[in-house]
Amino acid sequence: MRNKIRFIINPISGIGSKNDIPSLIEEHLDLDLFDYDIAITEYRKHAKILAKQSAIEGYDIVCAVGGDGSVHEVGTALIGTKTKLAILPIGSGNGLARHLNIPLNLKEAIECINKNQSIQMDTVLVNDKSFLGVGGYGFDAVIAKKFDTHHKRGLRGYIGLIIREFFKYNPINVSIDLDGKVKTLPVVLCTVANSSQFGNGFTISPKSDVTDGKLELFILKPFSIWSAPSLIYRFFRKRSDKSRFAEIIHFKKAKIKLSKKIAHYDGEPFEVKDELNVSVVPKSLNIVVG
Repeated sequence: MRNKIRFIINPISGIGSKNDIPSLIEEHLDLDLFDYDIAITEYRKHAKILAKQSAIEGYDIVCAVGGDGSVHEVGTALIGTKTKLAILPIGSGNGLARHLNIPLNLKEAIECINKNQSIQMDTVLVNDKSFLGVGGYGFDAVIAKKFDTHHKRGLRGYIGLIIREFFKYNPINVSIDLDGKVKTLPVVLCTVANSSQFGNGFTISPKSDVTDGKLELFILKPFSIWSAPSLIYRFFRKRSDKSRFAEIIHFKKAKIKLSKKIAHYDGEPFEVKDELNVSVVPKSLNIVVG
């Protein structure tokens, strides 16, 4: 009996035309193993609606064809269901796909789906919102909010935005409560990591594992502009935890208070409350991996 799979395509994700994706699916998906159909998103949050409906209809796999935002919408809709998430990464960063060794080449990513190798991954719950990979409340949240409406997509547009905003950014104040031990300090980044990176190889938490039943809190303290090049080098070399400005805390539950109520979850910007209850939800999402 063949598995039912639905591909949900976000036509505005990343850069370049998406017109050739249906033909790539038809050519490379193993049709002896799968019956498939394709749905195209028409508005923000449409992918979440389509994914929820697919799980109700008994689809075995729902594939997010897009970037981290599309993966967030589809994946969070499948938490707690038997339906697996698959990813064809065509976004600007593709952070979760890279962490899970899913190829960025679409032909190879489709061949990963044919193998149908999957894991049960942890997810993150913050108050009433879920996310899959990385969420943050500092400079990364500012960039996510700006990038959401930025006219230039792709890596070059992202880097330009970071450079422009860095010189205007003031650290936020956070208070972190871990089992009654409270730490209060100014930070540039206060990032909750289930997976390891934001995307494009920019690794925030090198040792994060989506199956270990815990999370990492990455804190980047204020630093001088002269320290920026070495910090950036460490992020791309997967050595962010070696910086004297950085601290990584392993946890399962935490309370975080913020001086500014903006956040991103998997790159998607959100307004949040100033007090957050953060917890890991172990083995709550079935996902096809590389």
